Amino acid sequence: MSSFWKKLGPGLVTGASDDDPSGIATYSAAGAQFGLQLLWTAIFTYPLMVVIQEMCARIGIVTRHGLAATIKRHYPLPVLWLIVGLSFPAIALNIGADIAGMGAVGHLVFPSIHSSVFSIAFTAILMYSIIAWPYRRIASVLKWLCISLLSYLVIPFLVDTNWWQVAKSAVLPTIMFDKSYFMILVGILGTTISPYLFFWQTSMEVEEGATKNIVVNKAVISNMTLDVRSGMFFTTLVFFFIVLTAGTVLHNGGVTTIVTVEDAAKGLQPLAGNMAYALFAIGVIGTGLIAIPVLAGSLSYMISEVFGWKEGLNKKFQRAPGFYLTMIVSLCIGLAIDLTDVSPITALIYTAILYGVTAPVLIGLVLHICNRTDIMGEYTNKTMSNVVGIATLAIMSAAAVLMFVYWGG
Repeated sequence: MSSFWKKLGPGLVTGASDDDPSGIATYSAAGAQFGLQLLWTAIFTYPLMVVIQEMCARIGIVTRHGLAATIKRHYPLPVLWLIVGLSFPAIALNIGADIAGMGAVGHLVFPSIHSSVFSIAFTAILMYSIIAWPYRRIASVLKWLCISLLSYLVIPFLVDTNWWQVAKSAVLPTIMFDKSYFMILVGILGTTISPYLFFWQTSMEVEEGATKNIVVNKAVISNMTLDVRSGMFFTTLVFFFIVLTAGTVLHNGGVTTIVTVEDAAKGLQPLAGNMAYALFAIGVIGTGLIAIPVLAGSLSYMISEVFGWKEGLNKKFQRAPGFYLTMIVSLCIGLAIDLTDVSPITALIYTAILYGVTAPVLIGLVLHICNRTDIMGEYTNKTMSNVVGIATLAIMSAAAVLMFVYWGG
């Protein structure tokens, strides 16, 4: 078990960060609005996530460069700026939405303290830890923070759950042709297959390789695949049970629209009773502390690679000032977004939808990179990776198009 735990690294952290406050809000909204009808998406998206993240990880291991640096080295400059232009606003909004979500749950537990005070405090704590702590310590802390997500696995066993209906909903897709359904579907796809995870996964594999002096071989690729599959399984398990919890507790209890964090927190009342708000706050704050360094880090790697700055969480601030200043600026932008009047729950869900719309462009580029022998050598995609990758691209594109079609209708 100890050997297995040590093999887990970027994949587990990436998976855990995927269940960030934006994910919790989107999955809770899906369950509340549609009951168990979208439960199938958890099973369905698992292989899609695994294949895309495995491709990104393989790019980092083989090229020893992050995703933005790889694009810069092998593609025309307009392609790089297109990717940056699509990714930067979405990731910055995600940071702001997550900070807002953390501030809102802080206020939920301590109503006498305004949510902005919590948001500023969390931002300051994150800035300090990202700059002051070495990469190994950050990675270790992030692993253990993953445990905060497990409370959702208990709820369905404490209430009257129709397990036959759960099994049926998990394997038989339910499709509804209307605006609300496709908005949530695109949000689910966007929050599970998020562009910021592509940048983070690739750069973390580069960082892991530099730290451990890894030489690329089949054993390294095999360990990476185990790491990615484990991390994505973790995020899928939590995803499944959040939708199940919301569908069983909230939807069946008449709460079909989640507008505030209080609405989402009610899903934990069968386990925690009057402490439901506190337990929900722990989950949101814990996942926010996991996700925001990943979000800010992915932006820093991307921008540093674009401008050729020194980068890396294993470097001190003085050795990579541009890298760390980008993280600080991204957190400040996120905090500024938080201080607007936008509802935290609304911001979190719309962040996921924005990812669902922009991700297909980057997925197409990742697929192209992984099929170029001049970049990947002998580690280009196998047939199954291409089949699943192309299917992911087609499904996310189709969902986004249908959302806009029904939005207009």
